Amino acid sequence: MAALVIKLGSSIVADDRGDVRADVLAQVCDQVATLHQQGRRPIIVTSGAIARGMGVMGIPRPRAVDELQAASAVGQGKLYQVYDELMRRRGVPTAQVLLTFFDMSARTHYLNARQTLQKLLEWSVVPVINENDTTTTDEISFGNNDFLAAQVAILLGAEQLQLLTDTGGVYSADPRFDPMAELVVQVDSFDVLSELAIGHQTSALGSGGMRSKVVAAEMATAAGIPTVVASGLEPGTILSAAAGQPVGTLFPARAERYSSFKLWLRYAKPSRGRVLIDAGAARALREGGTSLLPVGVVEVQGAFDAGDAIEVAHETQMVGKGISNYSAEELRRVLGLKSAQVRELLPRASEEAVHRDYFVLA
Repeated sequence: MAALVIKLGSSIVADDRGDVRADVLAQVCDQVATLHQQGRRPIIVTSGAIARGMGVMGIPRPRAVDELQAASAVGQGKLYQVYDELMRRRGVPTAQVLLTFFDMSARTHYLNARQTLQKLLEWSVVPVINENDTTTTDEISFGNNDFLAAQVAILLGAEQLQLLTDTGGVYSADPRFDPMAELVVQVDSFDVLSELAIGHQTSALGSGGMRSKVVAAEMATAAGIPTVVASGLEPGTILSAAAGQPVGTLFPARAERYSSFKLWLRYAKPSRGRVLIDAGAARALREGGTSLLPVGVVEVQGAFDAGDAIEVAHETQMVGKGISNYSAEELRRVLGLKSAQVRELLPRASEEAVHRDYFVLA
């Protein structure tokens, strides 16, 4: 049976002072234990390490990176201890797993993370996952745990992703400020959401917001993983969502699916540069599913090496993202040239600048 990924936001884990919401986490762990006893494979992705550190230290939320990392270092172990104790009382073993963006962006690390998590699930252990805030920087950070949860769900081919927050789901506007806001029960097209006032505003302790949950849902549903955004403060939400009952906002799995590799490329592999291509090459990539040849490249931007991911664009519009067979310097030498001319300049070079098997449309 596939994993079921349950992500808890900071507002679920801790109150405004950074103190753990013991009653909320107790009912969450009750539900996780029930799923475990049913033979399901629940995974907890938790925020709240920084909030917990703030509570222990008695400080307001810091802004400087070193202070955020220090607060996380104080709170991380103590937060996991709460989960471990609660789950142990319910007869369920847990494991702490700290992931970084690098673990997802480097393919070998990505596969190793998958193997470790799969083994824990085989052992009937519930992983409790958080980002390793202590060592990450802005450049190598998920940004918030909604994206981390989506990546974990994609990594394992989860049966469902639950993003639990302190509101009832996705609303037509922010219900904290607009009394006329209505719950969006199901989202079949992400285009519809562009018309809604879905903001970035978070709790005092959080780093996400409803928009990040929508993006995470878009990531997961592209992998065929239905996603639910719902209130983690309401008892029974996790079990109801896992049973397929209406709760919060449902994002059904999309019919069009991508391979695990292409999902990794699209969402986890960071781009190191950009190439601009002509109209013919853009049309061939979009409609013909072809590879990108140097002859179709008109400009190379940035510095990257062969094997790096690059954005591919026509004028100002993104066409897709792919793994470059050339360094930026090499591609500048051969851009606009036909294959025979490329072989003369770079005899050992690949014919394709980006092979179609290593390219995903935007």
